[in-house]
Amino acid sequence: MLEGREEELTTVRVQDPRVQNEGSWNSYVDYKIFLHTNSKAFTAKTSCVRRRYREFVWLRRQLQKNAGLVPVPELPGKSAFFVGSTDEFIEKRRQGLQQFLEKVVQNVVLLSDSRLHLFLQSQLSVPEIEACVQGRGAQTVTDAILHYAMSNCGWAQEEESRPVLLPGGALRGSCASLGGPQGPGCLEPLPHWSDFGMDESCSDSPAEPAEPLGGPQEGQ
Repeated sequence: MLEGREEELTTVRVQDPRVQNEGSWNSYVDYKIFLHTNSKAFTAKTSCVRRRYREFVWLRRQLQKNAGLVPVPELPGKSAFFVGSTDEFIEKRRQGLQQFLEKVVQNVVLLSDSRLHLFLQSQLSVPEIEACVQGRGAQTVTDAILHYAMSNCGWAQEEESRPVLLPGGALRGSCASLGGPQGPGCLEPLPHWSDFGMDESCSDSPAEPAEPLGGPQEGQ
């Protein structure tokens, strides 16, 4: 029996769908991605970010482009023919996005893609991720992840506020700490959106993006 060898585990959860720009023509839903791991493949051992469906579509395309013959898991589809309430659709999409990420992070080939790490462990927009990976950004991939882990906090974004670096280097409310305990805001109960009246997948579907993926920066 081997001793002193810890099994590498990665937990990734997609939670807390939230309507952004509600009531406007460009409203959409984004999702909280909580990740906790002891894998050496990840720079930060705990992280918490928010991403929208369109960004998942971009990620899958890039992973497939760089993975060659390695199959990339499928994303949940658009809702053009979905029969049911908006709440049900959002929940099904949330489940599908989580299943997608669970499979991706278990694939060593996909896990080697820097875009995946920036998607999961920074709040950089799609154009910023591309610039960083291509060496055109102000930071390296590792530096960008460490900067987010040290200076940002996943759930503070929901309150449209920035985290505060307290005396002694402690972060108030950060769940993107390096190996630290998960923050209280990472695992909130799934809300219901009974008043959400538009089909978010129409603008964020793989087939019909509302704007170029390399266009204006996504909403944070």
